Amino acid sequence: MFKAAQAGDMKAPLASVEAALDGDNLTNRLRKHAAAQQFCIFWKRGSGVINFHSPNEPALQMSSPIKSLETFIFASRWIQAPLYLGLIVAQVVYCYLFMIELSHLVINAFSTTHVSEADVMLVVLGLIDVVMIANLLVMVIIGGYETFVSRLDLENHPDQPEWLSHVNAGVLKIKLSTAIIGISSIHLLKSFINAGNLSQHTLMWQVVIHVVFLLSAMAMAYVDKTMTQTLALQHQKHH
Repeated sequence: MFKAAQAGDMKAPLASVEAALDGDNLTNRLRKHAAAQQFCIFWKRGSGVINFHSPNEPALQMSSPIKSLETFIFASRWIQAPLYLGLIVAQVVYCYLFMIELSHLVINAFSTTHVSEADVMLVVLGLIDVVMIANLLVMVIIGGYETFVSRLDLENHPDQPEWLSHVNAGVLKIKLSTAIIGISSIHLLKSFINAGNLSQHTLMWQVVIHVVFLLSAMAMAYVDKTMTQTLALQHQKHH
């Protein structure tokens, strides 16, 4: 590696480079970029290529169609941004439905109409179901945007969720499956409370679907754990 401080001091290093390269035609390019800046010259033996750049500036790169294509493909992630905005609208709709169900519960509780405990429990479970779906939407919106679109500038934010500090595709997948199991559990509990109005066939299939959700979540957690351990072992071998 050769270093040159100013344009006036470049003669000796350039002469050394010329001698080392034995008249390589890249010398003229080195002279053009030597003006008034400190340059680091890296010479890779055997390749016949010299890459040079300022310590404070990125390496000079040749523009190419492949680079433009890669930039375009990477920018295509912003196509997902309107999808997350649409999920925010869906969350507003769920909030509206929650307030309607809550108002019905309060009105019926203080009206002359008798409301049984089972009816109240069914309505409350319905409200919990809406809340859990809203939580699921929050995880998808924030976690998905952070993972697949762009990082959120929430460094040292007092309201930053704990799980967002280590979110990735695997963690997001496990959390979503856990939330889906919770939602399925609420639906199953509502069905058991209202079992008198449902057929055994309906209850059986709800139990089967819930078990499938459980097994799927366990399988995803096992795969994620195995991949994490494998990456950790590879990291230890390299270090």
